[in-house]
Formats: sequence, C-alpha cells, structure tokens
Amino acid sequence: MPRSLKKGPYLDPKLMKKIAGKKPADSGVVKTWARRSQISPEMVGFTFGVHNGREHLEVFVTEDMVGHRLGEFSPTKKFYRHGGKMQKELEQKKKEAEITAAKAAKVASDTKK
Repeated sequence: MPRSLKKGPYLDPKLMKKIAGKKPADSGVVKTWARRSQISPEMVGFTFGVHNGREHLEVFVTEDMVGHRLGEFSPTKKFYRHGGKMQKELEQKKKEAEITAAKAAKVASDTKK
C-alpha cells in the first residue's frame, strides 16, 4: 500500500544531505543503506551505491525511476537456476549442441586448408 498523500514521499534526510548542493558529475558513487527511500527528481543523474545486505550495487538514477524506491534496483537474492531432472536434461542437450557445433567448425576449418 502506498504512503499517504498527506505525509508525502519518504526521503531519507541523511541521503538528501549527501547530495544537497552537489552536481551528479562531481559526486561519484554515493553509498547508502537507505533502500526504503523514494527516488526524487533531485536524485536524477546521481549514481548510488545501494546496499543489498552484502555489498553496494551501483544504481544510476534516470527519470523513469522517479517515484520508485532505491531498494527495487538492488536485488538481495541471486538467482542460480531451477533444479530438477528436466533442468539437467536441458543443460546436457545444450552442452552436446555446443560440442557438435565446435566439431563442425573444426571440420570446416580443416577442409579449407
């Protein structure tokens, strides 16, 4: 549920103090832990290092991001892959296709000589 219009958007005061009076080109990466802070029009052009729990991921703010929260652009979980028998079969078929393509390329290069 969105924040009440009466209250207005949540902007982290420390974060706003860090970018106040600075130009995006001069500031470099601004590190922050304020994932819940909304992106305001004053933040456009800045690069923020948003903490995801382990490291700071760089987020370059554009006009399309205004109104969203910083945490939306710094995922906290890393997708590895889906498991199961079907996934293993797909990976094996892909590997076999790569091997046959490599062999075909090798044969084609040998016949040219």
